[in-house]
Amino acid sequence: MAVDVKQIGERVAAESAVIGRIRAEIHKVIVGQAALIDGLLMALLCNNHVLIEGVPGLAKTLSVTTLSKMLQATFKRIQFTPDLLPADIIGTLIYNPKTGDFLTKKGPIFANIILADEINRAPAKVQSALLEAMQERQVTIGDESYPLDDPFMVMATQNPIEQAGTYPLPEAQVDRFMLKLKVSYPSRDEEHEILKKMARSNPVTDVDPVIEPGDVRRLRKLTDEIYMDEKIEEYIVDLVEATRNPDKVKLDIGPLIRYGASPRATIYLAMASRAKSLIEGRGYVTPQDVKAVAMDVLRHRVIVTYEAEAEEKTSEDIIEKILQTVSVP
Repeated sequence: MAVDVKQIGERVAAESAVIGRIRAEIHKVIVGQAALIDGLLMALLCNNHVLIEGVPGLAKTLSVTTLSKMLQATFKRIQFTPDLLPADIIGTLIYNPKTGDFLTKKGPIFANIILADEINRAPAKVQSALLEAMQERQVTIGDESYPLDDPFMVMATQNPIEQAGTYPLPEAQVDRFMLKLKVSYPSRDEEHEILKKMARSNPVTDVDPVIEPGDVRRLRKLTDEIYMDEKIEEYIVDLVEATRNPDKVKLDIGPLIRYGASPRATIYLAMASRAKSLIEGRGYVTPQDVKAVAMDVLRHRVIVTYEAEAEEKTSEDIIEKILQTVSVP
């Protein structure tokens, strides 16, 4: 079936005003952090989840709460702590002695946007309580499964410092996050603006709700229709394949890679590239779109060896080499 790229471009141009309003509303509260905001929008457009890593005080939590206010969506924050239980997240069955029945008490997971704050502070059994919700969009309590709301997003934060008392996320769970965003410090000018805006007893945190869940579903459908040439598809496959067999692209980094990216990386790289194109106002994907999202999609999916750690090589170093080596269409 022939794809009308021109028609898709016209629809994208018509929706670009919506994307612009979303960005403008978020920037009423958040200063800078353009990469973080675009990453959250990409995950929203792709109906997926985000893991955000950064030191305290970089507006990770504020960005997520601001996004939920702007969406007119239900929002729940779960503070992960060592004593948290799976039932505290998904809910549980409560016995009613008067009737002799068990009543279902739903947990905070039943909301459109879930903020899993400091997710690595809770043990693995609690973190794994999110697995079914993130992948199947449902939760099982007792012997009955309950569908979750649409849209449904898990936005988790973790602190890269103060690792005492933290638990590493299981690889199966990390792989379910479409993007892992790293938040950096603001520039000097941005920090000056933060001072002016937030250094008061009642800082600005209000935004106008500009879109509804129905608008999100419409934008998601348009994202799926963004045109991707077969050469771009092959480029995405080549990038992911290079994380497993770097020798095929003449890279001598095989001993540094313990595990390459899973097929889920290929899927998410294509989806994120389409969302990036829509955010940039284009109806087709370019190689630059793929490169722009590759690090966020792959950094948590490439597992390095002890040899790499000894040489102080990270997954980001490996991915950067792959992006520089794989031929661009």
